[in-house]
Amino acid sequence: MRPLQEVAADLGLAPQDLHLWGPGRAKIPLEALNRPQRGRLVLLTAMSPSPAGIGKTTVAIALTDALRRRQVSAAVCLREPSMGPVFGMKGGGTGGGQAQLVPSERINLHFTGDSHAVTAAHNLLSAALDNHMHFGNPLGLDPRRLSWPRVQDLSDRSLRKVVVGLGGPGGGVPREDRFDITAASEIMAVLSLARTPEELRQRLGRMVVGRTAERKSIQARELQVDGALATLLEEALQPNLVQTRAGSPALVHTGPFANLAHGTSSVLATRAALQGADFVIQEAGFGADLGGEKFVDLFCPLAQVQPCCAVVLMTLQGLRYHGGVPKERLADPDPQAVRRGLPNALFHLDLVTRFGIPVVPALNQHDSDPPDEIVTVLEALASEGYSAAKVRAFQEGGAGTMELAERVLEGSQTCALSQFKTFQVPGMNFEERLEALVREVYGGEGFELSPRAREDLADCVRDGAERLPICVARTPLSLSDDPTAVGVPRGFRIHVREIRLLAGAGFLVPVCGELMTMPGLPRRPNFEGYA
Repeated sequence: MRPLQEVAADLGLAPQDLHLWGPGRAKIPLEALNRPQRGRLVLLTAMSPSPAGIGKTTVAIALTDALRRRQVSAAVCLREPSMGPVFGMKGGGTGGGQAQLVPSERINLHFTGDSHAVTAAHNLLSAALDNHMHFGNPLGLDPRRLSWPRVQDLSDRSLRKVVVGLGGPGGGVPREDRFDITAASEIMAVLSLARTPEELRQRLGRMVVGRTAERKSIQARELQVDGALATLLEEALQPNLVQTRAGSPALVHTGPFANLAHGTSSVLATRAALQGADFVIQEAGFGADLGGEKFVDLFCPLAQVQPCCAVVLMTLQGLRYHGGVPKERLADPDPQAVRRGLPNALFHLDLVTRFGIPVVPALNQHDSDPPDEIVTVLEALASEGYSAAKVRAFQEGGAGTMELAERVLEGSQTCALSQFKTFQVPGMNFEERLEALVREVYGGEGFELSPRAREDLADCVRDGAERLPICVARTPLSLSDDPTAVGVPRGFRIHVREIRLLAGAGFLVPVCGELMTMPGLPRRPNFEGYA
């Protein structure tokens, strides 16, 4: 690794602008984030993934390294890994091969303690809520309408539904509860979006913890806990600086999942990168319909940024999956399935174009990819007017991503910021926003609200929150809420089972289909590979 002070200097940061946190890790204090933003922002998104993933983090790192090989000042903004997927099915969240962050294992596990701080703050509010109920409930909270769960940063299906408060009068008030994974905590979203300590405390204070029997919402500030929460998160608000294996600056901060939350790293990390680099690569989780849409509709307006270019990543395995191949056979050659899966990639390319962003398709290659299938993809994209870049990020890092770097530089020159479009227009109510997303972004026919969701929406209307932006929670494996509906399904409707008011984050979350906010471990979890 390069000395981190040298990496920081590439972003115009002095040694005193770093708070070192162990070898190769540092916090950037907020007072160092006061320079004008000079850089151009590049969104890295993808087609709908397969269970094998697409490799966005690896390619984002390699693209940054490739730009620096061309003597272009560049940095990458990524989310912090969650230990749930790290020890579960996904493994690490720091890239791989020749394109990864270092020190990889430290980043994948405890890093600088940000996720632990979110977990502690979230559960402090849970404890404050139950303590309030135990000591007489002066705010009149209805035990049946408490909406603030508990969280932990590990996957554990047995915690999806729990009962707390057992053990008699000294054990609290018995009630049903649940655990979410820490990445799904509203506090993670708040931390990602807050720009100042003052804004952080305000957002924390606005979080809704439950309702009275008359359905009046009760906020965290009414439990007098918002100051303690903000204090717990004081250091976690500062962006983290690390580096890629090739020595490029990497801002890795906050970890909201794109299927549960808005799916990208923090506003402050983006600000730190844009004030010091000419090009900033920012990954948004899953496909352009999920992380990409949320980046455009939720993140960009708040951060006051617009991407100059977007990369839509695809793999042969992803194309095979959306061509109908089961996950057990994704590595097997199947040119017909690749052709059948191409409409999904084209759907995402068209979607990004409709965002008003110049788009660059990129094929992330594996060593086992058959040459004839690669040719099929490139020719099919060319027939639609797209010149795709071949990428060998894992195998060669920046050296294998030079073609993509060139296309990104070319695409950024054609950017017209006036064409940038959001699909959620200010002033829309909940149903208008969801209708626009389902029809214009997902390609569906509409949506259905469950009786529970209709009650939730009525509560939001009562609170005056029905015009907040929405952040859809659903499966990433399909454009619909059915994970088995691969490719480009048509005629479907989105089924909303509940609507969560995240008043601190500033959006409504329609939870769709059978999505779980606490993952389970697979039969052979990744933690078995640790010595």
